[in-house]
Amino acid sequence: MIESAERATRTAAREYHHGRTPAAWAGSIIAAVAFTLGAIAFMVGPNWTLLWVSAVLLVLSLVTGGVLRRIGYGQP
Repeated sequence: MIESAERATRTAAREYHHGRTPAAWAGSIIAAVAFTLGAIAFMVGPNWTLLWVSAVLLVLSLVTGGVLRRIGYGQP
């Protein structure tokens, strides 16, 4: 009986709900920075260098979220 309670507590502590995971937060923050830089790039010019940097950051946000999810920091 105690064994199953310990296992339930151990698994419940690792589960995240509603996308509140470190993987989701990291991906969302990097994507927000990318969209902000992209908007600034269009307003000041267009500044093509800054626009490409924001595009690379957007792809990096997808990769970061995927990698963090696979190593256990995301929702299963």
